[in-house]
Amino acid sequence: MRKIISVIIAVLLLAGSIILAKYLIDNKNKPKPRFNKVVKTVFTQEVNNKTIPIYISANGNLVAKNKIDLYSEVQGILVKTGKEFKSGTKFYKGEILAKINSDEFYANLQAQKSNLYNVLTSIMPDIRLDYASEYEKWQNYLANFDINKTVSKLPETNSDKEKYFISGRGILTSYYNVKNLEVKLGKYNLRAPFTGVLTEAMVNNGTLVRSGQKLGEFIDPSVYEMGVSVKSEFKNLLQVGKEVNLTNLKNTKNWNGKVVRINGKVDGATQTIKAFIEVKGSDLKEGQYLEVALNAKSEENAFEVSRKLLVDNSKLYVVKDTILDLVNVNMVFENKNSVVIKGLENGTIILAKPVSGAHSGMLVKVFNENENQ
Repeated sequence: MRKIISVIIAVLLLAGSIILAKYLIDNKNKPKPRFNKVVKTVFTQEVNNKTIPIYISANGNLVAKNKIDLYSEVQGILVKTGKEFKSGTKFYKGEILAKINSDEFYANLQAQKSNLYNVLTSIMPDIRLDYASEYEKWQNYLANFDINKTVSKLPETNSDKEKYFISGRGILTSYYNVKNLEVKLGKYNLRAPFTGVLTEAMVNNGTLVRSGQKLGEFIDPSVYEMGVSVKSEFKNLLQVGKEVNLTNLKNTKNWNGKVVRINGKVDGATQTIKAFIEVKGSDLKEGQYLEVALNAKSEENAFEVSRKLLVDNSKLYVVKDTILDLVNVNMVFENKNSVVIKGLENGTIILAKPVSGAHSGMLVKVFNENENQ
């Protein structure tokens, strides 16, 4: 029985070996599977060297040319005027911006005026006796003295003796005390130095205002200035009086400006020079961001491409017989979104759009619009 089992196992092994050998022989010459190579389609453009104008772009925020911070030089309660002391309120030149209660101070001023009048009255008998020729002018001064009006200038003294007499009686001291108080009284009414708009209000009516306290900010909204920084190598492009064009961020509006000032100092950190451009416009606002383009020079035999196409800021992909090649170029100027390059011959085919995974020797297919139609 064991012999029979052994024979059967041997026959099965032999049969399996024959079948395996036949399978291997049949598949020995079977062709290997082929995978289609992926060829990327690329957009290209042809190099056409020409003269390209170089524009330097600068930007900045508008600041009102006439702009003042409002501070109080006196102390008191802020009282209501004809217009509210609020941001956005317009005031004409000479109008009262803010008024501080001056009742107590005014009473003190009137007392000093009264004191001056009394002193002048007391010296009149002596002037009549000792300076008879000068009596009339002092008499006229007293006759025109009005305590409710600004004190007039004292009569001129015609001799040293008269001057010493007037000074010795304290007339000059009393007079200048009054004049000092009159000047200070005017500071209780803060008037607009020009027609403009209140852009910041830091106090309200009824607030106790202290001396030296900031009240707000006042600007003239008709004229603005913008400071721009330009590389020192292009400083010759900026000259006082030169007209420039300014645009907003979306490039939908433009204004004409003029260079009014140029800083004589180069910024040591950035190696730039600050220039100030004056611009007018009813649609301009304080703090608005504008850009200005300055025509620097023209670069001959050059070509402008998107800065996204540059590799390591010095190389560019060209297409040679459906093969990508990486060549060196000379970048002569860079703008915000593009660069001006030299070193490529006319007719050279370069990429028009970046290709992901691009490398030198890569097989590509040039997009043909006619084929797709």
